[in-house]
Amino acid sequence: MTTPAEADRDAIRTALLKLGKTLFFRKGGDGGIYEFDDAAVADYYIPRCLPSNLGSAEFRAFLGVKYAYLGGSMANGISSARLALELGRAGMCGFFGSAGLSPAETDRAAQELSEKAKGLPYGFNLINNMQDPRWEEELVDLFLSRGIKLAEASAYITLSPALVRFRTAGIARAADGSITVPNKVLGKVSRVEVAERFFSPPPEKILAALAARGVLTAEQAELAAKIPMADGVTAEADSGGHTDNRPALSLFPSIAAVRTRMQARYNYARPLFVGLGGGIATPDAAAAAFAMGADYVMAGSVHQACVESGASDPVREMLSRAGQADVSMAPAADMFEMGGRVQVLKRETMFPMRAAKLYELYKTYPSLEALPAEHRQWLERDVLRDSVDAVWNSTCEYFRVRDPHELERAQAEPKHKMALVFRWYLGQSSRWPLKPVLERKTDFQVWCGPALGAFNEWAKGSFLEKPQGRHAATVARNLLCGASYFLRLNSL
Repeated sequence: MTTPAEADRDAIRTALLKLGKTLFFRKGGDGGIYEFDDAAVADYYIPRCLPSNLGSAEFRAFLGVKYAYLGGSMANGISSARLALELGRAGMCGFFGSAGLSPAETDRAAQELSEKAKGLPYGFNLINNMQDPRWEEELVDLFLSRGIKLAEASAYITLSPALVRFRTAGIARAADGSITVPNKVLGKVSRVEVAERFFSPPPEKILAALAARGVLTAEQAELAAKIPMADGVTAEADSGGHTDNRPALSLFPSIAAVRTRMQARYNYARPLFVGLGGGIATPDAAAAAFAMGADYVMAGSVHQACVESGASDPVREMLSRAGQADVSMAPAADMFEMGGRVQVLKRETMFPMRAAKLYELYKTYPSLEALPAEHRQWLERDVLRDSVDAVWNSTCEYFRVRDPHELERAQAEPKHKMALVFRWYLGQSSRWPLKPVLERKTDFQVWCGPALGAFNEWAKGSFLEKPQGRHAATVARNLLCGASYFLRLNSL
């Protein structure tokens, strides 16, 4: 037995940071805590806790990753191919943010990753597009032609034919009788009923329609009815961008309970996975997620400020200065008329306030022509920085190619024309930060959750404080190592 030494706080901290070493402690008669090397005389011990052991071992094997850590997709390529490659090389997995991009733009990212990330885990975002289902179908065509095997399915309330087609493509019966499913799906959900749909087999009507079209054989449709629509889901709490602002502490247990219930109901051959995203930006948060039983964690906002993201340098600087209270909800471009909202940065930008006023005008007036003079002047001077007619002409050019039906509807419904003009601003404001268009900095729409403010507080005074030092893999390793430390600390 080695001579015991009283372990003060610094000594305990140093000991706990040796994540791969099992520690033995004994309480002294003087109330002190003593560390021993001999397990036989220890009152209790703290087992090793390596970052590579966090989460579900089955999940790590399923995705082929070393760490149960995912980089969630962020639209417009903000979660870039470079970011996915960085995480993949570090033994993690990142998703390219294909939402908001043309199929051609996404195809370039797919080609880049197929060349540079051979043998590495990565995936692409497949987002539900209720306004343009053809875009979703084209994206699935691209995924299948490029051999993309992993999709993060987001913004789904009901399951679309395109998503089912991706999930079931190539499904077959193996020689041993098991069902082979080449394509993996991880859903992103914030509602129990949506989790139930992802953990259920694909809808029978959609399978029948795919079989009728010859997309699936009768045997494939029969096999597809025996698998879950998704291999797992991420319980999305208070995230940046589209969010229901769900609290993680109540959301995750509810989604995990759905998983348990659906696994028992269908008796799937493979386990269903549940991870936690939204708010994962500090070691404490990651530790809490794993302590609740998360199979994996997913980070988003914190990666946007990393050098590998598709964000511009001015945006990274803005994000690095944000606090937890520097975010706000604002009208969303893709769900404007329905009142959909996104969580955005409000520090150093006027976008949330201006977008909110646009929605107020939309709800109040029947058309652009009905706007009072002072509101129209504000619209053209401060928001559009152009005439309404000029913006409408630009909008027409876009929809003549993208969706002529929108223009036909606008001609018949003046209020819809007003919505399209307002959506021009909402759409452009999310692209100005990417280029960046600095003269429109006060209109930057930067999707961000409060977790980034927590990260900035935690990183203050360290090499991670400035965005130039924020490399995604380094950030991830620090979060995971810190999580391992806190889980050990809580064992004392």
